[in-house]
Amino acid sequence: MYEPISNDFFDQLTVAIQRKIPSTIVYLQNEKRETIKGVVATLSVVDYKEFLILKGGEKIRLDLIFTFNGKKHRDAHL
Repeated sequence: MYEPISNDFFDQLTVAIQRKIPSTIVYLQNEKRETIKGVVATLSVVDYKEFLILKGGEKIRLDLIFTFNGKKHRDAHL
């Protein structure tokens, strides 16, 4: 089930997009904790779920992100 992100997290993403800040993202993918680095190009909504899209085309569901540039956004159950 999708859980909407906090306003603080949304603001942090918006600043990263506007300033083209290289970012480190730790997130859940296929039941595994993954880390990716890149510049967030945009945010998108697909089937009522929010995603960030990196300049390289990678798409990450926002509610599956544990940390964004070192700031915790979700508890890691792994």
